[in-house]
Amino acid sequence: MNVARRYLIETFGCQMNVHDSERMAGLLEQAGFEPTDDAAEADVVVINTCSVRERAEEKLYTRLGQLRQLAAEQGHDPIVAVAGCVAQQEGANILKRAPGVADIVVGTQAIRRLPVLVAEAANRPRARGQAALTDLNPYDDVTWPLGTTRRADPVKAYVTIIEGCNEFCSFCVVPYTRGHERMRPKADILAEVREAAATGHREVQLLGQIVNHYAAPDDAACDFTALLEAVHAVDGIDRIRFASPHPRHVSPRFLDAMAALPKICRHLHLPVQSGSTRVLEAMRRRYTRDSYLALVADIRRRLPDVALSTDMIIGFPGEGAADFDETLSLTAAVRFHSMFSFKYSERPNTLAEKRMADDVAEDEKTRRIVALQALQRDIQAELNAALVGQEVDVLVDAASRRRETELSGRTSTNVVVNLPGPASWIGTMRRIRVQRAGPHSVWGTVADADKAGFDRMALEA
Repeated sequence: MNVARRYLIETFGCQMNVHDSERMAGLLEQAGFEPTDDAAEADVVVINTCSVRERAEEKLYTRLGQLRQLAAEQGHDPIVAVAGCVAQQEGANILKRAPGVADIVVGTQAIRRLPVLVAEAANRPRARGQAALTDLNPYDDVTWPLGTTRRADPVKAYVTIIEGCNEFCSFCVVPYTRGHERMRPKADILAEVREAAATGHREVQLLGQIVNHYAAPDDAACDFTALLEAVHAVDGIDRIRFASPHPRHVSPRFLDAMAALPKICRHLHLPVQSGSTRVLEAMRRRYTRDSYLALVADIRRRLPDVALSTDMIIGFPGEGAADFDETLSLTAAVRFHSMFSFKYSERPNTLAEKRMADDVAEDEKTRRIVALQALQRDIQAELNAALVGQEVDVLVDAASRRRETELSGRTSTNVVVNLPGPASWIGTMRRIRVQRAGPHSVWGTVADADKAGFDRMALEA
């Protein structure tokens, strides 16, 4: 009897990495592998890495050490592939720091070769300390075979529209790990969106490092706004999200289209990174505090129901107390619905790493980020509390990890809503009355229990 070969993919990082893992899963399954959640029974373990945040490399080497220990203690020695941004960034250095563990190092732009590399690794004699098969080639082809991706989410489908970035912000490693900006053809994108709709995915999220800089290589008239209009016309898709736009590429035409197209979610992630014009200039963001605030005012005028979220870096080189105060005051003025905030850490090859001293003390970075997160938590608690008593439309997308009879979903404005209900509701839209709120989510019940088709008393019993 043939024993199925199994694979495990462990993913660190952003939505782009999650989607890359979905692609690699599809490739491995086409090659005859089956998924597993246990490294002790996997024939192939893929570690899909991220290098944008601090300690990304250490997470990789810690995991490689655990796999080495697994081989030593249990005699189980799977083929180990390191993929993603750290693979692209570190290359052969991975073999020096963790010798004898990785069999394959595959870069961000070469993941389509993963099954070939796995087959080559399986067919050659394995010896600890041997060189890994490495492919870091910067391919320019961004097409992808339709139907290959094994989507992990039954409700939401990620669809990449841009690979790479040309912005070269001084803190960011993406141009060095993902390459220069390359656009996918409009025809490929729409084919993937239609395929996602046909397989029951009710929400699509368009992905790109600077998603709103899109320009179709196969249609000179198609910019990001036109692409949104085309995706909006696809039957079976109820919600459209995208990440992440750059503030300097947000146009009035885009905002007007967003207001006019009901499938586009009323949520806009608008990374600001700092509230100080001086720091923004050092970051090479190419906008100022005042221009960002003016953009926010224009967005709120055209889209009064929009929820804004952002990214913030604390302790960038040269950030003084006055600069940080400006970050706090901008946060208070804008009142973001959510925020990803990080302490600055040097990223390899970036302009900041090469030219700027990391001169803000670590304890001061910690003090500042704690203060910022406390302010943001209060703002989120107030915004969510304002929803209590209101009815909101929620696309249910998952079962609760805490309670068997509880589900979760999101509003158009990206607020997480927890609600009681059966698993059969996943993938459906529900009208929910919000009953209580916290800083990170709200809780409610269906607005009309009888019409929704469940007995609340039975669920609470």
